[in-house]
Amino acid sequence: MYVVIVYDVEQSRVAKVCQYLRRFLHWVQNSAFEGELTESQLERIKGDLRDMIDLDYDSVYIYRLPDRNVVQKEVIGQEKAITDAFLE
Repeated sequence: MYVVIVYDVEQSRVAKVCQYLRRFLHWVQNSAFEGELTESQLERIKGDLRDMIDLDYDSVYIYRLPDRNVVQKEVIGQEKAITDAFLE
């Protein structure tokens, strides 16, 4: 499945969350990641993020799509990371 994850976390946790998500997904914008994941990878990420963030203060949004072909992405301005260049 294709996943987009965006987060808003306390400044002291931003680097930790960013570095963690870079292990699985493509960093496309400040606090935004996207890419292909298996169901088990997504469940692992969700569990790890719950342990990393303050559930009373921080937020993580996860958008699931069946595959990248149903995503119509439009970038206005500078594209931070080009995900189309990756081989599938």
